[in-house]
Amino acid sequence: MTVIAVDDTDSRERGMCTTYVATRLAEQVREAGGTVDRTLLVRLNPAVEHKTRGNAALAVHCDLPAERTLALADNALDHAETADPRTNPGAVVVDAAPDAVPDALADVARRAVRELLDLDTVRETLSVAGVETVERGMGRGLIGAAAAAGAHRAFEEWTYECISYRERDRWGSDREVDVDSVFAAADDAYPEVWDTVDREEGVAVCVPRTPCPILHGIRGDDPDAVRRVAERIESESVARRHTFRTNQGTDAHLRDGTIDTAQDGRAYRLDGTVAARPDTKEGGHVFFPLEGTGRLQCAAFEPTKRFRDRVRALREGDRITACGEVSDGTLKLEKFAVRDCVQTELVTPDCPDCGRSMKSAGANAGYRCRDCGTDADGKVEQPLDRDIEEGWYEVPPVARRHIAKPLVRGGFDAPTHPER
Repeated sequence: MTVIAVDDTDSRERGMCTTYVATRLAEQVREAGGTVDRTLLVRLNPAVEHKTRGNAALAVHCDLPAERTLALADNALDHAETADPRTNPGAVVVDAAPDAVPDALADVARRAVRELLDLDTVRETLSVAGVETVERGMGRGLIGAAAAAGAHRAFEEWTYECISYRERDRWGSDREVDVDSVFAAADDAYPEVWDTVDREEGVAVCVPRTPCPILHGIRGDDPDAVRRVAERIESESVARRHTFRTNQGTDAHLRDGTIDTAQDGRAYRLDGTVAARPDTKEGGHVFFPLEGTGRLQCAAFEPTKRFRDRVRALREGDRITACGEVSDGTLKLEKFAVRDCVQTELVTPDCPDCGRSMKSAGANAGYRCRDCGTDADGKVEQPLDRDIEEGWYEVPPVARRHIAKPLVRGGFDAPTHPER
């Protein structure tokens, strides 16, 4: 068996897509007489500075001899948008079965999803492991390619995506997709197939808005189910389809941590207490401080839409688990779990005789009714009418990161409140 992996072939402005390059590579393997066992789509750390939107690296597992696939890998990089100086593709060829790649590559895969890796370090790792490489430009794509090559050994949880590609002469033009057919197919397949649409926003999430070759991508827990949904969508002609096994929707990027040790460029699950009521700033962004082993600002930005109402419902004293990427000292919320809701608040007492609100009697002197002369020692507890309950809350599908796990997939440690 041989593992061929590629990364960094696309451009934010000029388009292309590394999934398309991997699809063509798999086709070339078959044309050369080989068999493709699987194709992996591996989402890497979403905090990487040089990433395009999805930060995906790809691996093709096949039975062609390694010496025959190196030329195929080199040819695959010819599809890369290297006219963009920020596109620096790389490919690796590992002469081993996917479950027997060197330990060092599995370690690169785990770290590339959760950390920021250095190209020189990865080059050294590949060299020591005896892995063949090809590249263009500065070869930054070797980082992701190495990670994709080691991903089969590194991760246990996988989902699937069926991607349909446009005819070449349609790239860059408006997509013709019947949205009603997308919503109908999504409703019939939910929850096994998820994040196809955002029902409240009325958006077909599966249809990209970039100039890339993708017409739509359908994600779910079963490969046959995602293919069936893709086939039901009415649209312009489809040039080719390919189903990938992927770490999308798994939360593979999250690590358990503490507030005082959280670092920029990494994503965490952090336990803490809401230290002040959430505040909505200019632009509709919502912020609040989280306290525990330290203090960290949390944010729900405007693109997370109705999720911000969930955040606004938090109150000082609520205990939560917050999940998301830390950037510039702020945790960008992807989901959170309410562990304990504050149910009462301290308020100025009312006079038991006349019902009017009492006034302060002075420093540390309690409260007094100026009309009746009655006294109270201090503030009293009053029940709160809360708009939130214990359990997990998440951003809507329109704002979800590829790698973030939708609540509908299950496996969470508290009740869930999924967004559709």
